[in-house]
Amino acid sequence: MERARFELLVEESLRKIPRRFKRLLANIAVVVETEPSPEVYRQLGASPGAGLILGLYHGVPFPHRGPYYGNTPPDVISIYQIPIETICYGEEEIKDKVREVVIHEIGHYFGLSDEEMGNR
Repeated sequence: MERARFELLVEESLRKIPRRFKRLLANIAVVVETEPSPEVYRQLGASPGAGLILGLYHGVPFPHRGPYYGNTPPDVISIYQIPIETICYGEEEIKDKVREVVIHEIGHYFGLSDEEMGNR
């Protein structure tokens, strides 16, 4: 899939986030990257062949932001195109997986763990 089309799927997923959650998103950037870097695997204590990383949240989760939080670089949600395309069989499946990954990473922004979101 062309990068521009994939980015549109990410943007569409972000637009569909319910307003009650969207209004709480602050100081956060969502970016599309081709695939995780070796540094990302190192940070997560994984090897590149150990499994696919579809997305990653980097930052200070919303519940941990105190009254003096500010003047900091934005948190970043990275959505990784190649790993998502690798496990999907068509554009509709890619669209669904992108939405799932975007929601999952926003869950981390709100301080939820993988276990709390039903992932292990």
